[in-house]
Amino acid sequence: MTATADRATAGRKTPQVVDMSWDPITRIIGNLGIYTKIDFANREVTECRSTSSLFRGYSVFMRGKDPRDAGFITSRICGICGDNHTTCSNYAQQMAYGVKPPPLAEHITNLGEAAEYLFDHTIFQDNLVFVDFCEAMVKATNPGVLAKAERTEAPHAHVHGYRTIADLMRAFNPFEGAVYKEALQVSRITREMFCLMEGRHVHPSTLYPGGVGTMPSPTTFTDYLSRLMRTLDFVKKSVCMNDDVFDFFYEALPGYEEVGRRRIMLGCWGAWQDHQACDYRYENMNAWGKKMFVTPGIIVDGELVTNNLVDINLGMRILLGSSYYEDWVNEEPFVTRDPLGNPVDMRHPWNQTTVPAPQKRDFEGNYSWVMSPRWYDSASGQHLPLDTGGGPLARLWSTALNGLVETPYIKATGRSVRISLPKSEKLPEMTFEWEIPKWSNTLERDRARPYFVAYSAAMALQFAEQAMDLVRAGDTKIFNDYELPEEGIGCGFHEAVRGVLSHHLVIKDKKIANYHPYPPTPWNASPRDIYGNPGPYEDAVQGQPVFEENGPDDFKGIDIMRTVRSFDPCLPCGVHMYLGKGKELQQTHSPMFGAGNGTGAGHG
Repeated sequence: MTATADRATAGRKTPQVVDMSWDPITRIIGNLGIYTKIDFANREVTECRSTSSLFRGYSVFMRGKDPRDAGFITSRICGICGDNHTTCSNYAQQMAYGVKPPPLAEHITNLGEAAEYLFDHTIFQDNLVFVDFCEAMVKATNPGVLAKAERTEAPHAHVHGYRTIADLMRAFNPFEGAVYKEALQVSRITREMFCLMEGRHVHPSTLYPGGVGTMPSPTTFTDYLSRLMRTLDFVKKSVCMNDDVFDFFYEALPGYEEVGRRRIMLGCWGAWQDHQACDYRYENMNAWGKKMFVTPGIIVDGELVTNNLVDINLGMRILLGSSYYEDWVNEEPFVTRDPLGNPVDMRHPWNQTTVPAPQKRDFEGNYSWVMSPRWYDSASGQHLPLDTGGGPLARLWSTALNGLVETPYIKATGRSVRISLPKSEKLPEMTFEWEIPKWSNTLERDRARPYFVAYSAAMALQFAEQAMDLVRAGDTKIFNDYELPEEGIGCGFHEAVRGVLSHHLVIKDKKIANYHPYPPTPWNASPRDIYGNPGPYEDAVQGQPVFEENGPDDFKGIDIMRTVRSFDPCLPCGVHMYLGKGKELQQTHSPMFGAGNGTGAGHG
């Protein structure tokens, strides 16, 4: 189930295959290593393995805890998107406890999550991803492309103010570029927006099952809204800058659509609950899931397979494959049937038992601490290695295809998503349209990110207006009490910044009997499963062409790094490169390039 068809053999040269690895590409949820074989004669990656060298174990030590602590504990899974875990955990708990938060509490949670998307996507795209497309990097890897960029007018110069594509690339230069520095300011403002709603970034202090602890004074929402309006000029410019740069890459490097391209297998679990529809009852999950302001869905080969959260939940399978764990299928299940009476598979997260089995890494056997989540498609009988498209690509694709979302600022058309933003300080009211692309590849994952920032800003406007209407009407209730049940099950579905996030909870004797969070990392970074299917990182890199002009001796792996980063694998803060039989070419510990634009060879 690889990404693309085999390349034509005609005209191929005698292979010149070199082993190259980048390990670690560190990240919040673990240490990521990418091991490849590169054929420099035919300019392509022939093999890829994605490894993680860190075991976390949250599913192990959650057992026996008070379930009401789950949101606070699981937020520590990640130092970047911990609030997404708290929110998702609360969703699962609310299902298990049978409680629904008041409308204002739901708006406050949605406003906090919208601010998180604005913050995280901005800092990742503009301060991490764009370093791979900046003047210094392109000069070091594709000087011919930079020369063309100097001669190419930027189509949206009238919006963002940069005359040529090369001017944009200079604005992306780390530490010095104008866009790089402005993004840091926007990230500060959006983090303040988050803290107004959720108390503390990134481990919320005011989110609880049943509601929130945020004081709903009018100034809370006006302070949020004033900051949001200050970001809109940058949001509008970002969409246009991204389109200009990525369209240029397609034009300057014919065939670049193959970089990071894999078969379209996208998963989205939906985001932002509609308080009028969502009662958190499992029996009604299909109905209220379709009312989420990002529509859930599984997309295979461009077609919508399902948007039913019950089907999505029941189809989840946790496969071991090439990971360092012992199997649990012969143990007693925790859940045999869901609340609707449907059978629950032994490999479903409700029934999973985590039994770590440390061992030596073996690329012909087990080589990663990441398991292999798959979605079982009963129609085809296949275990699909879904990816998240870095989060925004799957969210926009699913919302567009479903055609269900229609708000004052957002319209899903069945083939696109239209996003309208009001007049801001310097720019007029503008409407952007994200159209379903031809490919699920590196550039489209990156392109979707600023569009979803605009989407998040538009939804934040709506949530803020609705919250202020409630406060003006005197409806300021923010919490509903509940009783902790002796037994219960729950599942929460949400979108972390990087994509699909689900929490699966089993309660017995008022304690956690089993708890499994499944964030986007296991889906995207999974190794080969028991059926031999590579995980999304592996699949996207393996088989992709190499456009970098450098040879093996000064190779930076820029096309590979662009592909891996397009999935948003958190903060890459150190890269090691190896050639052949372990010869180290270069080592760098800078988060970007280091001083002086660092055009050293080691960083992708």
